[in-house]
Amino acid sequence: MGVLNEFKAFAVKGNVVDMAVGIIIGAAFGKIVTSFVGDLVMPPIGMLIGGVDFSDLVITLKAADGEIPAVVLAYGKFIQTIIDFVIVALAIFMGVKVINRLKREEAVAPSLPPVPSKEEELLGEIRDLLKAQNNRP
Repeated sequence: MGVLNEFKAFAVKGNVVDMAVGIIIGAAFGKIVTSFVGDLVMPPIGMLIGGVDFSDLVITLKAADGEIPAVVLAYGKFIQTIIDFVIVALAIFMGVKVINRLKREEAVAPSLPPVPSKEEELLGEIRDLLKAQNNRP
């Protein structure tokens, strides 16, 4: 039972749950970026370079022979994966940059001095009255 309790304590810690949520959101974000690159970015780029579809760019090492499929280097898919990575890295960079700017603005914002309590105000008045009595000739 001790191991089960230790695992339960580990699994429900905030960091583990936060990490799991981050991984799930990251996977969904990866799908969005892949669709963005494949469906919106690559078609115009392919059109600009003469209608080339990057996913079709291959080097055939060995042609298909009957039922044996061809052996190819699919460098077009690799190029698309690199573009996916660059876009994800750029999006993360921009997000971190915005978060850092917000943190700096929060740190730079001057904090107002605390408002004195009623007791502090009364003590201040008593101090001032005592000073005034001691300064009389």
